[in-house]
Amino acid sequence: MSAHPSDPHINADVNADEQQELLQLLYAAPVGLVQTDDEGRIALINAAAAQLLLPLAVGASLVNLFDLLVPVMPDLALRARSGAAGELLVDGEALVLRVGPEGRQRPLVLSLTLRRLQAGQLVAVLSDITAQVERERRLRQSEAWLNAALTGIHDHAAVGLDAEGRIAHWSESAARMTGFARETVLGRPATIFHPGGATTPERLLDRLHEARADGWSMDEGWLLRADGQRYWGSTMIVPISGVGDGDTPAGFSLVLRDISDRRDAHEQRRRASETDHLTGLANRRVFFEAGRREIERFRRAPRPLALLVLDADHFKRINDQHGHAAGDEVLRQLAGVMLRSLRQVDVPARIGGEEFAVLLPSTGLEGARLVAERLRRAMAADTVTRADGTVIRYTVSIGLAPMQAGIAGLEELLERADRALYAAKAAGRDRLVVDGE
Repeated sequence: MSAHPSDPHINADVNADEQQELLQLLYAAPVGLVQTDDEGRIALINAAAAQLLLPLAVGASLVNLFDLLVPVMPDLALRARSGAAGELLVDGEALVLRVGPEGRQRPLVLSLTLRRLQAGQLVAVLSDITAQVERERRLRQSEAWLNAALTGIHDHAAVGLDAEGRIAHWSESAARMTGFARETVLGRPATIFHPGGATTPERLLDRLHEARADGWSMDEGWLLRADGQRYWGSTMIVPISGVGDGDTPAGFSLVLRDISDRRDAHEQRRRASETDHLTGLANRRVFFEAGRREIERFRRAPRPLALLVLDADHFKRINDQHGHAAGDEVLRQLAGVMLRSLRQVDVPARIGGEEFAVLLPSTGLEGARLVAERLRRAMAADTVTRADGTVIRYTVSIGLAPMQAGIAGLEELLERADRALYAAKAAGRDRLVVDGE
């Protein structure tokens, strides 16, 4: 006896088979598929979606899709409450996440599409588009580099660097602009294009790291020709991809540009926004920006870094005896001594009334101690002669704090240097005290 098509037993078997086939299709899909209710509670999830979402789950539990995505799409639950059956609620939006343990996090970019199937039932489609986004980013960076290199082609030079920043390829444009001969530069670090004290080998490595991470590293400052002539120029470093090493660059392209004609206008704008109006040193804002950059570089690749804090001794007495105009002259004179005594790469700044700070990149404790003592002695021997013939002598107290692994940030480093400064004043002034000694 044959069964009738309307037999409920047959229909049940057919529905079970169809459901099984649907589940197999769901779990085999190359994209992430998640079925939820209107509150985001997960009813079905395939392996691809679980793999994408698991780094976001607390305690390795995949319970609620909306809760998992709150950090990058806080309005998802609200958007999911609307829409008729079959309506597209989210259409391929990119979600930028950071996954992995602290200190080793990596970017993860997901594409999310959310559609309502029927009342109380939603389906989400998730795709990993990290590689696609990265390719697009690199393409934009390459285009930016090309545009920059082609702008003002008459006053730029291209130099090839190896992975350590040594000159590996030389060009006619580089020889023409810098005056260096090929045989004198090959194998030498790119720091040869900078005057003494304008940069350090460590700073070059930092810029290579920045280029790897961001696609380029741009800077402006004094550069050097072979005959010793200085010119105001820009330097841009971009990575050149290698073969078989993933994201590790085989080398770098260094683009040098002579922008001397722009320097005066640039310098006026820079000085107006970045310098202390009385002394000409960096202002407090610039000091903190530079300090935080140096701390970040230290965290990426620990290397020597030190901070000095200086305070003019008995400055109130100078103001009371000679007037505030005389006090201003002392501060200007003090700043001049600092500028003459420091490297270009150092960052001297006025951070308070008579308080100054100096960032010393690539400088360990002993090197910083020598710099501080040199400053202290130079200021103790200095005098300010006023128009009426009055001679004013001044001294400074100095606190020194070297950067260490346990220091949380610039604020703590500054606090340590301040503490050493107050110890120097308490010990009689006109002296140096090192934090922790």
